[in-house]
Amino acid sequence: MGDLRSTLQSRLSGRACVVGVGNAELGDDGFGPCVAEALCEAGIHDVIVAGTTPERWMEKLTSSGYESVLFLDAVEFSGEPGAAVLLEADEIRARFPQVSTHKISLGTLAQVIEHESAAKVLLLGVKPESLAGGAGLTPCVRDSASGVAAILSDVLSSNPKKLECEAQ
Repeated sequence: MGDLRSTLQSRLSGRACVVGVGNAELGDDGFGPCVAEALCEAGIHDVIVAGTTPERWMEKLTSSGYESVLFLDAVEFSGEPGAAVLLEADEIRARFPQVSTHKISLGTLAQVIEHESAAKVLLLGVKPESLAGGAGLTPCVRDSASGVAAILSDVLSSNPKKLECEAQ
């Protein structure tokens, strides 16, 4: 995850907001909220625990002067469970058109945020191993969540412009 750290450091300069997306009751789909909650507990600001309703936060994401918005979610892609991928807005739109487990797809949200604000949108996805109901995070995704939270905590702790953590 060393490359991930340097990539995030360069991409999340300026005021950044982290948005944890997913259903914590569906196994590894809880990756996003888990990491967002860990960041809040670590005292990192400009973090939203959006859960299954990221669209609820559109006004805040488009009008708060963020330079970047980083979504965290479980994402299917080739690779081993627990592996991470960082996607830009156009890649998010290509992978996540309107069909989504969320009310509005992350691709549509990324497009609206970039159109309505100056923010660049990224998605940090981790490949799930299991989406079984009530199972919690699998060990490999739990390890990835811990590593991502540590990296983001380090990268974002130097951010001089801070707001509060918010939850759904």
